[in-house]
Amino acid sequence: MEEENVAKGSFDEVLIDHGFFVLKIQNDDAHKQTISKQIDSSFIQFHFCLKGNATFIFNEGRYALEVSEENSLLLYNTMVDLPLNLELQPNSWLVSIVMTIQKFHSLFSNEADYIPFLDKDNKEKKYYNQEAFSPAIAVILSQMMNYNLHPSIKELYIKGKVYELISLYFNKSNDTAIDQCPFLADEDNVRRIRKAKEIMISRMAEPPTLTELSDEIGLSLKKLKEGFKQIYGDSVFSFLFDYKMDYARKMLESGQHNVNEVGLKVGYSTSSHFIAAFKKKYGTTPKKYLMALAN
Repeated sequence: MEEENVAKGSFDEVLIDHGFFVLKIQNDDAHKQTISKQIDSSFIQFHFCLKGNATFIFNEGRYALEVSEENSLLLYNTMVDLPLNLELQPNSWLVSIVMTIQKFHSLFSNEADYIPFLDKDNKEKKYYNQEAFSPAIAVILSQMMNYNLHPSIKELYIKGKVYELISLYFNKSNDTAIDQCPFLADEDNVRRIRKAKEIMISRMAEPPTLTELSDEIGLSLKKLKEGFKQIYGDSVFSFLFDYKMDYARKMLESGQHNVNEVGLKVGYSTSSHFIAAFKKKYGTTPKKYLMALAN
């Protein structure tokens, strides 16, 4: 692959292994940026929009795919090259993982047959997939964009996060593909489940019970549980816990709130309960987390 950067914008490229790299693309400007990089058909691409909005342009502008905040795009086509031609809106962040298909296959054992394009029937076909990503993935992406480490261990840190990210991306059950799952083919059900997610997020400090939530969105408790798991890859309250901890982490990083304020905001009546929850998620206390960032 010829490496080329003819971008008006810029990106940070981290080499993970031969034929395997990460692009951290950050537009903190008030103007749209364009990013270009030559990527040939031997590569599979994973793009994660952590913030803002990105548009991928193909066939010299004749076709475009938009990826909004907290959504991902997977691109793979053995028949044609898919060079990166990207328009990144102001205040937008994107993390891209690019690797050869041979490297990608080597990451998985033969037991990973549930990944659609790993099976024999699809190995020579094109594969595009757009989907929202989980709060757990959002945390990893944020860590990849914001870290304060010695330069000598930067590549090792990013490498670990990339493997963690790919693992979570494919941590799905057999029935998550829309073409295999009748639930996801029903747009009304999907709309109701997305409404359930919005309700839980908007009332995260005092969330409704699952029974109350199922009544509010007009789905049975069974369909709520199954549908939420299929769309977001997690149970309702596990999803909410990850979201709350990510929200709390960002509040702490802003430096504008103390631990008690953050805990109350995400629904913990005492700071000790919040500290315990934060430690369960991140393996350290909020205070020690902030000290590590400062150092």
